[in-house]
Amino acid sequence: MIPVRSDPPLLAGAAEPAWPHRLLDVRALTAGGWTPRPFRDFVIKVHQRCNLACDYCYMYTMADQSWKARPATMPAEVARAAADRIGAHVRTHDLRRIRFILHGGEPLMAGREGLRSIVGTLRSALPETCVADVGLQTNGVLLDEPMLDELQALGATVGVSLDGPAVANDRHRRTVNGRGSFAAVDRALTLLGRPERRSAYAGLLCTVDPRTDPVACYETLLGYAPPAIDLLFPHANWAEPPWRPAPDATPYADWLIAVFDRWYGAERQETRIRLFESIISLLLGGGSRSEQVGLSPVAVAVIETDGAVEQEDSLKSAYEGACATGVSVLTDDLDAALTHPGVAARQIGRDALADDCRACPLHPVCGAGHYAHRFRPADGFRNPSVYCADLTRLITHIHRRVGADLARLNGAAPR
Repeated sequence: MIPVRSDPPLLAGAAEPAWPHRLLDVRALTAGGWTPRPFRDFVIKVHQRCNLACDYCYMYTMADQSWKARPATMPAEVARAAADRIGAHVRTHDLRRIRFILHGGEPLMAGREGLRSIVGTLRSALPETCVADVGLQTNGVLLDEPMLDELQALGATVGVSLDGPAVANDRHRRTVNGRGSFAAVDRALTLLGRPERRSAYAGLLCTVDPRTDPVACYETLLGYAPPAIDLLFPHANWAEPPWRPAPDATPYADWLIAVFDRWYGAERQETRIRLFESIISLLLGGGSRSEQVGLSPVAVAVIETDGAVEQEDSLKSAYEGACATGVSVLTDDLDAALTHPGVAARQIGRDALADDCRACPLHPVCGAGHYAHRFRPADGFRNPSVYCADLTRLITHIHRRVGADLARLNGAAPR
């Protein structure tokens, strides 16, 4: 049984919610034999600002506005300190492979020289026994030939955000003056699609909007021949619930089911969709590669431009300071963040779930959904997902469809 404090401390400012910050007893957890998993993915916030003003952005339009007080670009001394702390973490835990994700804001605003310098600094602190993969997530507006030359020289792979056809994408993903971003992203993806650029093409990220045509959206994305597509629920929680046409409607499941049927029913695999593949894997007893489903431990550290070590930045959608650990690369080892209640709660699987979730037969697959989507101000993150009904409908549909195929295969007479 997970150790829970009977006398939760009163924290300064009382900003932290009850679960896990005040209730999860990490010291007792450790004494009972639990060992945290070391960080393996490092999100490096190379630039805090953005050249788009997407209306659903968790960083600029939601509860946490800490970006305003941070340096726009990661200073060289912070990059050096981050590299040294990551190098020490790798040596302490004998890690053989890690990943750097260059992020923002919009990371390409750091410029070619800035990105080259940061990646070089990060790699220079690693032992020869450790391989570092480099990824970058961008809105694509600044992605041109010289930038792609630079990123390929760094061995980086590029993920691009696009929400479907021009009308759908430009409804949400616009510049500050209201212009849509589709045309610029289309140019970038045309470059990435060239044979000589394919090694740098990681895939597309698309935020679900149930008011768009799901199959048209998917086929637009497919037109750019992405190696993979991530389909994301918009960030929402019990205090700021997602849009629905009616209280009992499941528009996100309806949208995703339409895409799943189109994807799964294709004669050949046209691309990979991490959410669907993870649900199928979990249904068959495997693991998850998506933070939206499953109970796989999370081992991600975000390093901000001022050196703060934070939890995954999607938590900025919950409340001011939700990502904070109190740890900084300028003063602390990364291991100091591993025992933060918020980090520990992402690594203890089923024990972090609400009672209702543990009683649900779908919980090994659903995993209560994305951690940020469980937040309720009164009690924190020990709640079902605000998308619980959508996840239930989606998982049930995939289970029936895949189960029927497996039954047919198992029932077929051997040749």
